[in-house]
Amino acid sequence: MTYHHLRNATAIIQTKNDFILVDPMLGDVGTIEAFAKERFPPYRNPLVELPKSAESLLEKITHVLITHQHADHLDEAGIAFLKDKQHRVTCSVLDAKDLKEKGLRVVQELDYNTSQTFLEGSIEGIPARHGYGNVAELMGNVMGFYIELPDEPSLYLASDTILTDEVTKVLVNYQPKISVIPCGSAQLDAYDPILMTKEDIVRFTNLNFGTTICNHLEALNHCPTKREALKSKFKEQHLSHKAWIPEDGGSKMF
Repeated sequence: MTYHHLRNATAIIQTKNDFILVDPMLGDVGTIEAFAKERFPPYRNPLVELPKSAESLLEKITHVLITHQHADHLDEAGIAFLKDKQHRVTCSVLDAKDLKEKGLRVVQELDYNTSQTFLEGSIEGIPARHGYGNVAELMGNVMGFYIELPDEPSLYLASDTILTDEVTKVLVNYQPKISVIPCGSAQLDAYDPILMTKEDIVRFTNLNFGTTICNHLEALNHCPTKREALKSKFKEQHLSHKAWIPEDGGSKMF
């Protein structure tokens, strides 16, 4: 398996037989409004362009995973791309109706904590809690995915979540070889953080038996955590060997 990190949470998972697109935010810089306008500088999102490698990789897509409908995971350009190409989409049953109405080709709808056949392997919908405290209710439903494919390392796409009992159970019971988590410590103008704090990122990586891939970094105006700060934190905690913090356009084989 090769993990291609494009930008924010947008990635392409390359296996022996497939190229799986995850959460396509494909628009130009500044095409999404600022997510925080007072706590952080009100720059429009995304802050960075897609890497040059994105175009050729997107031409190879065979399947799509959508964790939730926030614009930094599925923007208007992403919707247009999926609608035009009619790529097969797997998503939460809670999002399926909306995505179909947008013209997407939803072929698989997942419930939480239920495994289904997926590309000759299996996929399970994992509960995700998008924030600490009451803000999680305002952020709506999010689904992570635990995926097992033949002759590939097991993969946990946590999506936008904090460290919860459900997340911990995946690490302890399934022991995924690769886990992808949001590390930007995003905050809105009000409320508690809506993604893991650096302390919980460290806790997750300590619990994780496999490699932690860190996304949600330096692409959105409400994500204050920087790559270098996170690298320093991992080094301080002697966890650098267990984590990968990709640059946009970075790829790694597992």
